[in-house]
Amino acid sequence: MTVWSVIGAGVAGLAVASELVARGAQVQVFDPGGPPGPHGCSWWAGGMLAPWCEYENAEEPVLRLGQQAIDWWAARTPVARQGTLVVANTRDLPDLRRFARRTEGFTQVDQAKIAKFEPDLHGFSQGLFFADEAHLDPRRALQDLYRGLQDKGVEFHRKLAPSRLDNAIDCRGLHARDILHDLRGVKGEMLVIRCPDVTLTRPVRLLHPRMPLYVVPRGEGIYMLGATMIESEDSSRITARSMLELLSAAYALNPAFGEAEVLEIGVDLRPAFPDNLPRIRRLGRTIYANGLYRHGYLLAPALARGVADLALNNTHSEMVDEDRA
Repeated sequence: MTVWSVIGAGVAGLAVASELVARGAQVQVFDPGGPPGPHGCSWWAGGMLAPWCEYENAEEPVLRLGQQAIDWWAARTPVARQGTLVVANTRDLPDLRRFARRTEGFTQVDQAKIAKFEPDLHGFSQGLFFADEAHLDPRRALQDLYRGLQDKGVEFHRKLAPSRLDNAIDCRGLHARDILHDLRGVKGEMLVIRCPDVTLTRPVRLLHPRMPLYVVPRGEGIYMLGATMIESEDSSRITARSMLELLSAAYALNPAFGEAEVLEIGVDLRPAFPDNLPRIRRLGRTIYANGLYRHGYLLAPALARGVADLALNNTHSEMVDEDRA
């Protein structure tokens, strides 16, 4: 029986392995970093399954393919289907109207409805509610995929993959730039904070002309604040400006965030192609699946299905780069 070798155990690699195993394929995974952890870009993600919100500044495939993600993840890890709330301060209401023009799948909500959804938000007179969106804990999701694959007999090798492998699927993210020369890194910075004085039950996006913010609840008073998008490949540090603006935006949501405890600071590089859409390429004996950009958890299921279609059925999905395959 053919054994497929997945290289990389981030969200792309684990999703591809999970999809292949679900279709009856035999799989092994190579990653020198070992089990999911802070060495991987997807460890620092927000975990929002928000295709309608992301459509505001993304291409149409993000909206369409992203809608497949919620059920795919729900079959493998806990998913909170609480929707997404988008708000703006009074001076930034033109940004809220512009956001509404660029997306779909929402209802407009007033101050009373906002207070009903999230009693700890104050002073927002208008908002948009995307009822069909969801979120997950990305670290729990990675660990659930990892354990689920182990339970199904997938062998994980904590080492570099051999240089010559048949039936290899390369999901190394930015490390694959040695072959995929049009990949670039886009810097993202985030914070994890603890603030038991604030209770939010769903992701909240605060629109701001300088620093749009999203706050994702992790439970027990812990929140992820994110995230910057900087055309830089310096992943060594967070800038003072980014930290100041992330915390200031959270403070604008609720002043109690000013007393929050900063638990973690995350900085990493998202792998992206020039159009910020993922690609599947077959070069020689290897299939390359990459370029998830800021849509890792949202588009990983569609990427995984496309890889499995190509690997097992030689069927080309729209993600397959025909010019290079």
